[in-house]
Amino acid sequence: MSAVFVLINITSQIPQQAMIAFCSDRDGDFEIYTMDPDGGNLHKLTDNNVEDYRIAWSPDGQKIAFCRGSNFYTWSDDWQIYMMDSDGNNQINITNNSADNWHPSWSPADRRIVFVMYPNPSSGDWNYEICIMDYDGQNQRNLTNHPAADLHPSRSPDGNWIVFDSDRDWNCWNQEIYIMDIEGGNLRRLSNNPSYDAHPSWSPDGQRIVFDSERDGNREIYVMDADGKNQYRVTNNPAWDGDPEWSPCGEIIVFMSERDGNKDIYVIDTDGKNPRNLTENPAFDGSAFWFDPAFMVPFSSANKFWEIWRLLKQEK
Repeated sequence: MSAVFVLINITSQIPQQAMIAFCSDRDGDFEIYTMDPDGGNLHKLTDNNVEDYRIAWSPDGQKIAFCRGSNFYTWSDDWQIYMMDSDGNNQINITNNSADNWHPSWSPADRRIVFVMYPNPSSGDWNYEICIMDYDGQNQRNLTNHPAADLHPSRSPDGNWIVFDSDRDWNCWNQEIYIMDIEGGNLRRLSNNPSYDAHPSWSPDGQRIVFDSERDGNREIYVMDADGKNQYRVTNNPAWDGDPEWSPCGEIIVFMSERDGNKDIYVIDTDGKNPRNLTENPAFDGSAFWFDPAFMVPFSSANKFWEIWRLLKQEK
């Protein structure tokens, strides 16, 4: 009987249908919400007097990692990474250090989380590092060890690689896209552009990377192969389009846009067709992350990830 109870308790934390989690200041400060992929069925997960932003759903659907701090617009005021159940319960601080910590990213390969650490927030030196830790915050380790601003990491589905952006080869904040292995070695540059390329995210099949760029005059969404080849533009709008993430099926991109006058959550096909505004709210809506239990990959099944993903995609 106890075994049955534990099974029910675990599965109750996993959403039973596809959902998009995002952040919004529609109630005064930034909180975390979920909605259906069509924008309906809005549900609020956090409710406090601090700022909750930059979220990442665990591949098994049970947990959401996110950032919490006191001032969204300074990004230098004791930001920590928290974890909670997918229904918003059991919120705990997992970094719990003296640095600022942002942008968590999981992989189905294991329970470790990569994230950004700003070791000396009071220094103003813009030295952001890519770090890794266990899912409970233990064994925090710096992977980049570079004086540049290394930001926005995303782990590959097989867990072996990290894609991120950095200004290490240009002036301050002129970011480019880089890739390195999970130990911080084998660094390679994927983009080479005098403009801003940032916010990379790995596709579910590990074959492509979506990112945003200002190379054509304003912020737009782009896609490239995982080796940096075949870069193409997805959005084409005079407004700001950025902060992209993939749908679990790999055929749709969810992103943030100002094309309707304020920041809303949009989706668009990977070929640039069928853009749709999901939030349509005068508030700031951003940092969207899409979860679908049909594509859920338990951590213990990571070695079969490619086969599972392809079979599920065919069934769709």
